[in-house]
Parts: sequence; C-alpha cells; structure tokens
Amino acid sequence: MTFSYEPIAALRDVTLRDGLQLTGKMLSTGRKLEIIRRLLDVGVPALEIGSMARPDLVPPMANTLEVIAELTEAELQQCWIWVATPRHVEKAAAAGAKNFQYCFSASDSHNLANIGRTTEQSLAAMPDSVELSRQAGGNIQLCIATSFTCPFEGAIPPDKVIRIANDARAAGASDVVICDTLGQAAPTQVSELITRVKAETPQREIVFHGHDTWGQGVANSLAAISAGATMVDGALGGLGGCPFAPGASGNSSSEDLLFATRPTWLSPAIFGDLVTLSEQLLAELDEPNRSRALQGARSNAEAFEWSMKYKAPVPD
Repeated sequence: MTFSYEPIAALRDVTLRDGLQLTGKMLSTGRKLEIIRRLLDVGVPALEIGSMARPDLVPPMANTLEVIAELTEAELQQCWIWVATPRHVEKAAAAGAKNFQYCFSASDSHNLANIGRTTEQSLAAMPDSVELSRQAGGNIQLCIATSFTCPFEGAIPPDKVIRIANDARAAGASDVVICDTLGQAAPTQVSELITRVKAETPQREIVFHGHDTWGQGVANSLAAISAGATMVDGALGGLGGCPFAPGASGNSSSEDLLFATRPTWLSPAIFGDLVTLSEQLLAELDEPNRSRALQGARSNAEAFEWSMKYKAPVPD
C-alpha cells in the first residue's frame, strides 16, 4: 500500500550554500547549475544557491555571481542568495538575483566572527538592504543566526530573538528565518521559540534552519513545522556547517526531511534520483554521508517501496 499526505512544510535545499561552506573542494559553475536544475526539475520548491561572503574566507562561494548570471528568470524566482550587507544585495541583484537572505547573528560575538559587525550594525544596515531588494523587484528575508546558542556566549535568551524580529528596521522582510546554527537546540526549545515568533512578531512566513550536530535535525524541524514554520532548510547528505562557529556540523539532511514529511511531489522513484545525486556529490567532494534516509534507501529492504532494492509483489 502507498501512503501519501499533503506536505506540512516546504523544503529549501541549501546544499550549494551552507552545504558547501566547509568542503575542501570546489564545484564549477557548470556543476552547480546542473545540481540546481536537477533539484528544481524533480520538484524541490526552493534552493539556497550561494553566498556573497568574501571568497578568500569561504572559497566554495567564489563563483556565486557567475551561477546567478546563468540562471533563467523563472529559476531565479526559486533561488535564494545569502547576503549580509547592502553592498551584497546590490552586487547579487546586478547579476540577476531576486531573493535575498539577509543574515546576521543574535549574538555579537558570532556576528563579529562571521560578518565583522555587531548585531546592532547589521540591523542598522537592513533598511538599505530592504530598499535595494525592492528596487530589484525581489524579496528579502530576515535571517537570525545563533537563535538558540552561540559558540562564544552560550545560550541566547529567546527575548533577544523576539526583539530582533520586532525591530522596525527589519520591517519589509517577507520571511523570518530562525537558525539553530550549532544544532544544539532540543525540540521543545524550537517549538517554544517558533510559537513565540508566530504570536509576538509581525505576520511573516517562518523558516527554520537546523543542523544535526546533536542528532536532532529532523526532530527539531518537525517541531518547528508543528509550531507554525512553513519552510525548513536541509542539505543533501547532511552537508554543511559554519566555518566561524566552532562545534557546528552538517545541516539537517534534505533526504531525511523529505522522507519524514513526504510532500505530494515526492515519489519513491524521485527519492531514488535524489539519493543518487547526493551520493555522486558526496563522492565528488570526498565528504561522508550523514543522512540516515540515504542509508535506508540503500538497505536490503526489498518489501519497502522507498528502498532502492524494492521488488513489487507478484500478483497471485
């Protein structure tokens, strides 16, 4: 019997941004375009495809502008670019980008390590970034990194995240992204914070960005969805991590999130295609697989339709 149900949140695959940040190998512009188009073709609704971070600090992002320039208008409508300054928005928009994720940290220590600015300085620059995104005919998200813990300061008070989300300088953001940057949150914490963001801050779509450092990536994402998040981030094979956040490991796995939520566009055959793409990419990058669903798909479960070795029952 085949089980299916309506998706309770959309997946944004962040393989080509957050997923690549800690890899030692680079992907060419052509290879990134191939991955983007394969993911879009199978039905993944949104992608994060690059970053305007300094290429000397995050080398895998060096060809982001070239990638943007090669995408069609329709493809760009489904793609997001990480930005941290108005100049970032300006440069990405000039290449053709339409969707911008304006990111800074709830903690000053991490924001200084990651962006070279205090949290207040990043907030002060956001109105200019919002205006530039409007001039480009695009959308901009308020992305709050270290929403739960900071590698330098420890636990982040939830009230601090709520204050940032309510700051008038963030008005104009289409969505708010709540990030468990270190993967140290528990499902109850995620549920409580997302519930508060939904109830106490301006009406916006809520995105949850989780990491699986402590094995809670899927559980935290499902908790976020139940509390009101309409999109969750994941990366193929659980790739990723922040180079400026000691203790952070890979993102929640896209395969694990898809297997858990099973959106209507996902079939066992499409899932198998994604598993194959993920395995190819991990081999190219010489990175380990961190996805349990990918492992399951390669198991010997011949009677389970999501297994790559599934054998349909022969009618009597």
